[in-house]
Amino acid sequence: MSGTSEGPTPAADLDRSAVTESDNSLAPGTSRTTGRTETTARTETTGRTRSADRSDTAVRTDTPVPLGKTVRSDTADGTEEPPDYRHVFTAAPLAMAVVAPDGLVASANDHLGALLGTAPETLAGCAAADLVDLASDARTWSAYREVLAGERPRLRCTRRLKRPDGHSLWAQVTVEPLAGDAPDLLLSVTDISARRELQARLRHLQMHDPVTRLPNRALFFERLTAALEPESYEHNGNTGRIGLCYLDLDGFKAVNDTLGHRAGDLLLTAVAERLTRCAEQASHARTGTPLVARLGGDEFALLVEGSTGTDQLADLAESVLAALQGPFELSGRRVSVTASIGVVERHASGTTPTALMQAADTTLYWAKADGRSRWTLFDPERNAHRMTRQALAATLRPAIDRGEFALEYQPLVGMDDGRLRGVEALVRWNHPQFGVLAPNRFIALAEEDGSIVPLGRWVLRTACRQARRWQLDHPGEPPIFVSVNVAVRQVWDSDLVADVAQTLAETGLAPELLQLELTESAVMGSAGRPLQALKALSDMGVHIAIDDFGTGYSNLAYLSRLPVSVLKLDGSFVRGFQYDSRDARPTGREAEPDADRTSPADEVIVEAMVQLAHRLGLTVTAECVETSDQASRLRRIGCDTGQGWLYSRPVHPDRISDLLLQAAVGNP
Repeated sequence: MSGTSEGPTPAADLDRSAVTESDNSLAPGTSRTTGRTETTARTETTGRTRSADRSDTAVRTDTPVPLGKTVRSDTADGTEEPPDYRHVFTAAPLAMAVVAPDGLVASANDHLGALLGTAPETLAGCAAADLVDLASDARTWSAYREVLAGERPRLRCTRRLKRPDGHSLWAQVTVEPLAGDAPDLLLSVTDISARRELQARLRHLQMHDPVTRLPNRALFFERLTAALEPESYEHNGNTGRIGLCYLDLDGFKAVNDTLGHRAGDLLLTAVAERLTRCAEQASHARTGTPLVARLGGDEFALLVEGSTGTDQLADLAESVLAALQGPFELSGRRVSVTASIGVVERHASGTTPTALMQAADTTLYWAKADGRSRWTLFDPERNAHRMTRQALAATLRPAIDRGEFALEYQPLVGMDDGRLRGVEALVRWNHPQFGVLAPNRFIALAEEDGSIVPLGRWVLRTACRQARRWQLDHPGEPPIFVSVNVAVRQVWDSDLVADVAQTLAETGLAPELLQLELTESAVMGSAGRPLQALKALSDMGVHIAIDDFGTGYSNLAYLSRLPVSVLKLDGSFVRGFQYDSRDARPTGREAEPDADRTSPADEVIVEAMVQLAHRLGLTVTAECVETSDQASRLRRIGCDTGQGWLYSRPVHPDRISDLLLQAAVGNP
């Protein structure tokens, strides 16, 4: 009989030591062999007639007496005779053997011989450790030697034993001293193969998806966690890298909704079969076959341990997309689906299952946002931008309450005389972590979560208060107007008309000194409440301007019926003007233009739009004026005001006061 080590241990036993049970250390004064104080067995009269074949004793013990324990009984002549318990050893349904202190089997019962597939008499003199494979690992062997030496009271472990006929079985092995003063030990072996098989079946059911038969989320994360352990990737031949393709099906919900969940399950099963074939075909000599798992719903994952680089994962993702292109036959119906795949490949060292799955989930979202039916590789820089965006979104509302926002003002200058006519209020976020942020970093976030309403209300009141202060500080100069950007959501989610009326009343600013800017797409789509609000504001005397005009889908007939008084030409048209060789190229601006792009047609378009606006009674402001040549051409075309770095960058309110002082002394 030869023994083998346990072999692969199920996850339920991963944390279980080979030595699974031991008594406490010996108490002082106790027997070194037994580990407990010896007691005298109590006897009592049975009061019943005993059978003839058990007449060797007339008493019973409260506690069963182990093999080798001697109980004294008085005979007729007054001598003491030890009863023979050998029949208990042979008749018990447990495989047992008596082991001498030197580790050799002194005797074995028939059940042990039957369990090991050999005659029990041949076991005598054999090393017990060899019979039940106690020497295959250092920990179990050390514990067994301690039991032999009396330094440990018990050893209990699970071993996989192989019989001479080739049959193998799982056995629970216990080695402990015999009670009493005998130095021998009792070896007992229990066949637990049926229990282990049941546990294996239950574990398989627990760790596999019932629909696709693939490993489920629990088993996937168990394998992933094990793959990221240093001992898994530091051995020779492993690349120390890990890769993951995380995918879900595009349009799977439509299949469930139209054909039913039965068809959806059939589709998932068919997809699982194709993914499994892809994994088998992509098996690598060094990395093996990728693990295919269903994580839930229509989400699947292919895990590559010891990946060779991003090329390997890219090839795997391409093969998956190709495999899913063909239609699926579902109960006589042909169904086509595609998949979006997020691909992550990195060093196993330093990463965690959570971090890897977060990266994969983010990349899968990118693949869907980029158009679906594609794979996308994880980009750390793009992810950092996303994390920054999330951080900004989480702190946007509290930042309004903390007063982290400020306004800068960019002058709007008359094209005919170069005098300051007004300013546009531009909000800045003085973020404690990311520094000063321009509107393009957070306005879209504010519109998404609704914080644009309190932020817009703050901008409106601050700008109107500042415009009124300039008017009071420079009474001898014509007052300048202030232009404030307004999002359509401010009209829908708040009473913009009431907010404007209250602000003008509180600050004392005249309505004609306030200009509200809305984007072209927002104004052109205005109907119902937004249109009513714009008309009410116009009737109040407030000017309405269309920002970025020329980039949307303007309906000129509709434009004539809107309460609009100003058109702000988008800077892309101005940047298309030919640059004069005497002018320096622009060095910077609020929104960087393409300085090398020139288009004579843009000048024709701008001229046509200016003429149209004037015919409709509107004034025109040109944005992104960067050179004197542009200003000259815009002046010749007939633009009313200009805005851009030729005149000034967005500046602090004090700088606007300085410009007003210069105008007062005749230095525009």
